[in-house]
Amino acid sequence: MFKKDSLKFGLLIGFIAPLLSMVVYYFVRFREFTLSEVFGLMAREKNQITAIVIPCLLLNILLFTFYVNTRRDQTAKGIFSVTLVFAIAGVLVKFLI
Repeated sequence: MFKKDSLKFGLLIGFIAPLLSMVVYYFVRFREFTLSEVFGLMAREKNQITAIVIPCLLLNILLFTFYVNTRRDQTAKGIFSVTLVFAIAGVLVKFLI
C-alpha cells in the first residue's frame, strides 16, 4: 500500500494524517473537555489555533519527507498540496475569524 506513487494517494494521506493527529492531540490535551468547549476556547484564545494546527501538520511534514526521500514524487506532491491548504486555512481562521 505504501509503495504506491500517485497524486490521489498523496492527497488522501495528506488529508487523513492531520485529522488523525488532531484526534490524538484532542485526547492528549483536551480529553476532559467536550468538542464545543474546545471550539469555544479556540474562539476566545487565538493562540490555541496555532497550538492545534502545528502538531497536525507535523505528521504531514514527516510523511512528505519520507516520500521525497524514497523518490515517490507524485505522492509527496499530494501531501504537500494538502499541507499547504491546511496551513493556509489555519492562518485564515486565526486571523479572520
